[in-house]
Amino acid sequence: MDLPSSSSTDCSSDVLGNVGNGSPGLSCTSGNLRLNSPSPDLRTQEANGTSLSECDHSRQNSINCGAIPYFQPVEITKICCVGAGYVGGPTAAVIALHNPHIKFTVVDGDETKINQWNSRHLPVHEVGLKEILRVTRDGTESVTFISEPNVFERSRTLSSLLSVSESETSFNRYGNKITVPSRLPNLFFSVDVLREISEAEIILIAVNTPTKTHGIGAGKVTDMTAIEAVSKQIALHAKSGTIIVERSTVPCRTSETIEKIIKTYRQDSDLEILSNPEFMAEGTAISDLLHPSRVIIGSRPTPSGRRAAAALSSIYEAWVPRSKIITVNTWSAELSKLVANAMLAQRVSSINSISAICEATGADINEVAHSVGLDPRIGDQFLQAGVGFGGSCFKKDILSLIYLAEGLRLSEVAEYWQQVLTINDWQRKRFARIVITCLNGTLTGKKLTVLGYAFKKDTADKRDSPSVECIKMLLEDTPAEIAIYDPCCNQDTVKEEMKTLIGREVLKKNGGPINVCVEPYEACWDSHAIIIMTDADEFRTSLNKSPASKAEGSSIDPRPFQHSVPTESELLSLQTYLSSHLNTTDPFQRLKDEPPCEKDCSLCKLKTQRKLSRDERMDWSRIANHLQEPKWVFDGRGVLDIDEMAALGVRVKAIGKPNGVVYT
Repeated sequence: MDLPSSSSTDCSSDVLGNVGNGSPGLSCTSGNLRLNSPSPDLRTQEANGTSLSECDHSRQNSINCGAIPYFQPVEITKICCVGAGYVGGPTAAVIALHNPHIKFTVVDGDETKINQWNSRHLPVHEVGLKEILRVTRDGTESVTFISEPNVFERSRTLSSLLSVSESETSFNRYGNKITVPSRLPNLFFSVDVLREISEAEIILIAVNTPTKTHGIGAGKVTDMTAIEAVSKQIALHAKSGTIIVERSTVPCRTSETIEKIIKTYRQDSDLEILSNPEFMAEGTAISDLLHPSRVIIGSRPTPSGRRAAAALSSIYEAWVPRSKIITVNTWSAELSKLVANAMLAQRVSSINSISAICEATGADINEVAHSVGLDPRIGDQFLQAGVGFGGSCFKKDILSLIYLAEGLRLSEVAEYWQQVLTINDWQRKRFARIVITCLNGTLTGKKLTVLGYAFKKDTADKRDSPSVECIKMLLEDTPAEIAIYDPCCNQDTVKEEMKTLIGREVLKKNGGPINVCVEPYEACWDSHAIIIMTDADEFRTSLNKSPASKAEGSSIDPRPFQHSVPTESELLSLQTYLSSHLNTTDPFQRLKDEPPCEKDCSLCKLKTQRKLSRDERMDWSRIANHLQEPKWVFDGRGVLDIDEMAALGVRVKAIGKPNGVVYT
């Protein structure tokens, strides 16, 4: 038996173009559009020979073009997501979690990746992702537990929480029992792309859209190869009335490109194209999906466009408040994603440019950022100085924005955004030069330790990582060894990437300087300098607390619940709370066994990097005892307390901290 949806059955919302409000037109429930009587205004228009479907596509000022047209009932039962990467996998998991009545299938031509999604070795590292997959992909058992809050504080045993025979006295003593029924799997991963496309009512496009590396626009324009390929597959195999949703980050007016491709193979197409950009940050993707600041849905200002937008909105309404679901025209939705990332990157480059001034003048970048961030017009987000931004989004989206501006002959606009990238690249190189300068201008014969290989904490994504660029620069000065450690990146994966980026001879076992370590103390042993490149909590000193992370979940018991049967969101919150207090990842004993691996599973043989728990910090006193004099640590992410490190005899050079020396 499936859990009931947490969404209301009413759908009165001006955001969707005056849907509901007790008037004739369209009403909806989660994943289901219902038919009401047609609007009198629409009947009048039809009698006069006027159709709302004749709205000019080029006049996409708003999707609210007037009365809601007479719609046929639409019941969403199958969704297909094309692309099983960083966007497709987490998006599918969270939507499937809150819509147990919908079959959600993620497809990809990469069989290895699909096999990983169907195993216990996920290809994407995100906090909370595996817990959701255990529910949606594997299904759950029925469970009964106590509804009264803080029972854990009275008894630190599972028997006080779960419905087992010896705990009946606990139920009588502490409160009412809540029974959550079992749940069947509704999230699947498959390589049968064409079949799933042909059966779906909604198709999400979540394929990779990197920057072109050759040809016209190389280095700036988005490579649309994957978008073109999936658009052709949809045109040839999707059934009538299918809703296509852009989930990948794409250039403005990509929906128009998709429409042209589809009409090449399907002239009488009735497929509707929406833009639904993702606003996930790697490392906090699951939290961003569970608690979005907004959901943007872009559509054409036509009856069919608004009908498609309402259908997609009903899926999100299973857990997202309607006030956060914003409908705009298609091109506004596409551009909003690029602009959001560009603005965030701009803040990073802005504060990094000020960090150099702080170092030269004696100001402290943390104090400056805090003072500036208290201004409510500015806020304190993305004001942490460091070695610059990385990942697959910021640089790519700014380059796309630059290319768009150049194509529109807005050279001043293009130059403005180009400077954001210039500062970012300059900051990376400046930090590497700081390391070399402080080590007397030479790295020959010295061991360096790089802590952090991914572009940020709580992710294994290494795309455009500042760490990779820094390592390349340091190698030019011929150090004896560069030891690398990252708590989320797999050791063998990092080795393979080093071979690809730099060459096979660079690895230590082949006579080169690169040594990828499986634990931090091995990496730091006998090092001349430690270089911190990501803000992983493990690297922080005890006095330098980590900012509250959205990915860590709530430490508050969410009981009593708002519903007689808790929603999946409430269950997930309670699971996070209990897991933080009990030594188990399945406090309800609700989850089924994970898929078994083959006898000689190569992924099982890979070495696990994380040796410390998420709440455990590195022992810097232990590390300090085995550093080479003068015991240098270069903090590129502001994770160390300089006074605490000084007490250990360690010299710290942190970005934006005054030291009387200017590094340019």
